[in-house]
Amino acid sequence: MNHTKTYIAGDWTGDQNLISQLYKWNNDDRLLLNFVDAHELTQARDTSLACSIKRSLSDRLNASKTFILIVGKDTDKLTKGACRYCNNYSSYFSSCTHGSTVDQRSFIEYECEKAKRDNLKIVVLYNYTSVYKNKCPECLRYTGTHLNAYYKGTDGKYYWNYEDIKKAIMN
Repeated sequence: MNHTKTYIAGDWTGDQNLISQLYKWNNDDRLLLNFVDAHELTQARDTSLACSIKRSLSDRLNASKTFILIVGKDTDKLTKGACRYCNNYSSYFSSCTHGSTVDQRSFIEYECEKAKRDNLKIVVLYNYTSVYKNKCPECLRYTGTHLNAYYKGTDGKYYWNYEDIKKAIMN
């Protein structure tokens, strides 16, 4: 498989502002940020089993060369995707009633570990004016390029850190 895509992971509800901004920059023909979104490959419904969603995530990651993790206030607390929250998980037997392998990692943990294991280029963007590595999932805390998503200008206004983000993604 050709590894040409860019994979974006993050809290799609809590950090939508930054995720939307990345897509806005990508779709603006006047800007030089240009990536092919891995999420266009396959789609899994939110109602799918966590194991089915992880297979879909794996397919997207397998086609990717760059992994972007958006870190916000709840990224390190997300648990969605762990088998223990699935109706098909038997806590008594610690097994899946569908016969799937049990995986207690959240979707974020799964994505981060796979990106690191597959040696993807890793860019971690913090939805803050500073980098707070303690909010980053442990497996990526000291891996890749870590950047603040915006900064406070001398005029007191906040601005997106576009140039540094573009450089990290495109280089």
